[in-house]
Amino acid sequence: MTSLLTRRRFLIGSTVAAGALAVGGYGILEQNPDVYAVLRSAEALTMGAQRMLLRHRPLAREFSAAEISPTFRVNGTQAPDSEEYAALHENGFADWKLKIGGLVNRPLEFSLADLKKLPSRTQITRHDCVEGWSAIGKWTGVPLGLVLQAAGLKPNARFAVFHCADELEKTLDGSGRYYESVDLIDAFHPQTILAYAMNDADLTVGHGAPLRLRVERQLGYKQAKYIMSIEIVESFGDLWGGKGGFWEDRGYEWYAGI
Repeated sequence: MTSLLTRRRFLIGSTVAAGALAVGGYGILEQNPDVYAVLRSAEALTMGAQRMLLRHRPLAREFSAAEISPTFRVNGTQAPDSEEYAALHENGFADWKLKIGGLVNRPLEFSLADLKKLPSRTQITRHDCVEGWSAIGKWTGVPLGLVLQAAGLKPNARFAVFHCADELEKTLDGSGRYYESVDLIDAFHPQTILAYAMNDADLTVGHGAPLRLRVERQLGYKQAKYIMSIEIVESFGDLWGGKGGFWEDRGYEWYAGI
């Protein structure tokens, strides 16, 4: 247990350091390609080590109900600032639909009611934020792999991209809209779910209603909230900054495994 905790703290600390560079020194990264190359090589080493350790798909630690945190901070956006989202929220998300497209054999749409009829998974796990705080919560949702299997993946499918309703920056090209991605290894991990409930209640707006990603072996910024659609792609080349996520386009590591 001691070695596990030490390794976990090391990985969190390394990512926090990279995050600090991304927020406070993004210009330094742009101006110094050598620094950027070192960070990217460290990410590759971390991902390689993680993939070796996780080749048998071990589960992230799960906790008891007694260990659920009394307070679970809202990470990221408090609420999307858009008329579309406000209208969906006002109607209890009855008109919301999750769209599955891209490199799939059968593009699909699911209402929130549809998703709640599918087999679900409940897990009590710890959320580790890149800002340095953690909290334990109970999540219920649909295994992402189940939804992707229903759509059917084309042979060249490699990544699942989550397009969200929150816009962190006002941009003409849409690059300020939050998005995230995982590869198919993490997409089909049994603890990777599309969560619609937290602590036995429907998600609140602050925690990502109506649907958020829980990919339990990665840091908090990977847990995309306010999901509107999932796009299956072969690469990130045509997606804004080409790094696979809103924060990744601004210097964060794409693979945030812990």
